[in-house]
Amino acid sequence: MTETPPLGDLKWARGYTDPAWVRRYTAAGREISPSRRVWRGAAPARELPAGPHDLDSLEISTSNGSSLKLPELFAAAQTDAVVVLHRGAVVHERYFHGTEPHTPHFNASAAKSYLGLAAAMLAHEGLLDRTALVTHYVPELAGTAFGEARVDHLLHMGTQMSYAGRRFDKSIEAQRYFAVVGPQLRPYGYSGPACIREHLATARTTGTPGTEFRYENGNVEALAEVLRRITGKSTSALLGELIWSHLGAEEDAYYILDGEGVEAACGGFSATARDVARLGEMLRRGGAVGERQVVPEAVASTIVSGVPDGYPRRVRFPAAPPDSPAMLSYHDLWWVLNDPYDSFMASGIHGQRLFVSPRLDLVVAHFASQVMSPSVPPAPLVRAFQQIGVHLNTATGA
Repeated sequence: MTETPPLGDLKWARGYTDPAWVRRYTAAGREISPSRRVWRGAAPARELPAGPHDLDSLEISTSNGSSLKLPELFAAAQTDAVVVLHRGAVVHERYFHGTEPHTPHFNASAAKSYLGLAAAMLAHEGLLDRTALVTHYVPELAGTAFGEARVDHLLHMGTQMSYAGRRFDKSIEAQRYFAVVGPQLRPYGYSGPACIREHLATARTTGTPGTEFRYENGNVEALAEVLRRITGKSTSALLGELIWSHLGAEEDAYYILDGEGVEAACGGFSATARDVARLGEMLRRGGAVGERQVVPEAVASTIVSGVPDGYPRRVRFPAAPPDSPAMLSYHDLWWVLNDPYDSFMASGIHGQRLFVSPRLDLVVAHFASQVMSPSVPPAPLVRAFQQIGVHLNTATGA
């Protein structure tokens, strides 16, 4: 049973219960907050070949024994955009609620995985020491829960903390984080941190780092600051230089910024579904785009297999009920499904997913504006993606 939050916290627990309101914020970030672009590069967009396949009639089985067709699933998920690639070709692409192929959409916490990929690349190059204390790179975090952790703890959500002496509640702290980066989301009388730096400074350790999985935005923001100190580049410039400009993207991506002009690295990233699918396809192919190795193969191949010793091998997905079994793993800010297909994904609130399944030759980029409410069960997106991949491989004789 979930503990009832104190009365003083209720204003932070209201959630997002109107899909239209959610959609306003997921599809129009540049209209409501300062932003910084992630450059697509100067090269022409890389073609995504078309290989249409009828998936609308595909029956998706659910965990309770019922089934529904794919359009019904997407309707239940309040889907805004979905792009399905099979062996690099677009087999299914749909847009809803005014979203178009060129529309950037918030990726929410899926952005954590992209930053984790950049960090893994810098570690592979020897520029980032995973075992170093965070204060080695960011001395200002001394005395905070993040400063007392090692870089690898941040990459595996291994810190334990409370903010400003409050009892830790993941969903409420997420709301408070949104208020830090978005003044328009602050309740009346708000007097808390006005930027990410001030927010991180209030975190205090409540347990030994590396002993427990605790999904928390501050880990990613602390990691982003580490990478900025190492490279001397903004998060936008770094992601563009390492990854985005090499994908053959059609559009620039962008990050929203806090009051000090710092990127909201843990969830403020927006891009089109087609370009996020290109990112997934690059990872499905072991880090390569065409003949060019964008991400070292050793980095791409260890997303699934690289959970270090000492970290939990099974962790609970944030939206899962407290009594649900822990089935997933978590490595370098990516979710590892532990299925027969070596699948992994980036995941964000309201239904943002980048699903990559090398053994199914499948990539799915999915954007949505699903409400977050105990009375609205989450759509079984991952289960559907796996069934789509099996169906496509069967249909093509693989």
